[in-house]
Amino acid sequence: MGNLWEAHVAVSRLVSVLLILVLSNAAAQETETEKDMEMKKNRIQIYKENPRYWQYKDKPILLIGGSVEDNLFQIPNLKTHLELLKSAGGNYVRSTMSWVDEGDVPPFKKVGDLYDLDQWNGEFWKRFRNFITWTHQMDIIVQIEVWATFNYYRDPWAANPFNPKNNSNYTAEETDLPTVVKTHPVATENNFFWSVPKERHQEIVLKYQKKFVDKLLSATLQYGHILYCMDNETAVTAAWGEYWATYIQKQAAAAGRVVETTEMWDPWDLSHEKHKATFDHPETYSFCDISQNNHQKGQRHWDNAQRIRAEISPIRPINNIKIYGADTGKYGSTQDGLERFWRNIFGGFASARFHRPGSGIGLNETAQAHLKSMRMLTDSINIFTCEPHNDLLSNRANNEAYTIANPGRAYAVYFPNGGSVDIDLRNGGNANPQSGTARWLNIANSKWVQEMEILFSESVTLSAPTKAHWVVLIQ
Repeated sequence: MGNLWEAHVAVSRLVSVLLILVLSNAAAQETETEKDMEMKKNRIQIYKENPRYWQYKDKPILLIGGSVEDNLFQIPNLKTHLELLKSAGGNYVRSTMSWVDEGDVPPFKKVGDLYDLDQWNGEFWKRFRNFITWTHQMDIIVQIEVWATFNYYRDPWAANPFNPKNNSNYTAEETDLPTVVKTHPVATENNFFWSVPKERHQEIVLKYQKKFVDKLLSATLQYGHILYCMDNETAVTAAWGEYWATYIQKQAAAAGRVVETTEMWDPWDLSHEKHKATFDHPETYSFCDISQNNHQKGQRHWDNAQRIRAEISPIRPINNIKIYGADTGKYGSTQDGLERFWRNIFGGFASARFHRPGSGIGLNETAQAHLKSMRMLTDSINIFTCEPHNDLLSNRANNEAYTIANPGRAYAVYFPNGGSVDIDLRNGGNANPQSGTARWLNIANSKWVQEMEILFSESVTLSAPTKAHWVVLIQ
């Protein structure tokens, strides 16, 4: 009788343990489901109310930023730099997966004199994970460039772990990869970018390329603040970017995630055939990046971008991760860079970020002031309901002023260097004049300096207080 009772007790305990395990597992699955649903809701995605912009955590978001470096995760004072960006109103950074600057470390482990592509360099991925964690905590959106194009040409290629002379995993004869590439990336003379099935289908190389991308995704897919760009200024065939965008989308789907992807082409002219691979294929690229247009100056910079904006179908966010222009560089002056930044936002684009020094002003004091002023403006006007409206201006010279507006409700006019224009403030043809308020924003000082009453009428003259960067906000 005692043995039966002991057996009964043992069975009862086992059943209880199993029940607890089942209930715990069910609770865990429910929690995981809730987490997944929250992730899908809160991730960076196309704004439902206006697909020209992004939304994040279920609210529309305008992306503006600047930083001291492209591969920001490699810098020593990273957290402080991110905090500085945040304090200036910025929320957008670039991350090339690069390792060529002094102090950088590569992604693979070196064993003896050669890299082993089957072993990771823990320091590289620690830096990257910290970067992703801190930007997530600060609500800073990260646009990653998976393949840092310039790492694979000239001197950087000579030291690159993927170069067959530098690793123990494959040879030049096995892969047909060059050990020396002396030309600029525009010549596309590195077969590294021809490994995909639609090109040379070099399986040995592709194996390790996938390994690298999978490792990157293992650090990012759990977060919702990441945008994925395949390359930096690429000139190779469309098959390369298409392959990796599709691959990343599939890997994300397998993990229960949805991601946003794009490609960045090298040509400065947005009408170049290569850009069509992005513009014409929304099934591959959910957003566009037109950073190379930021080599253009003045009115041409605006006109080229507006033409593309009008043509893209379906409507998608258009980003500008690089705003060129600094007195220290060769791609326009600091004045050019500042104008490009404001024209992009007034042009109805989803993002604008100052390029790193010396080709851009990065996050210097001037950049900080302009970021702060942009945020002051967009905190005062619902830019997500506005459209570029230079058609409302008259008596305007080229590059004198730019308008974004929700006619009848709010108007903002940007003056790159002072000036005077007339603006039509009629409320959709309403013959009854209405009064509003005009406020002038001194951009360099981030201060509202003048406020006056204004009548909504057919022609109102706006004259900037000085020859400098100004915005007037009319509401």
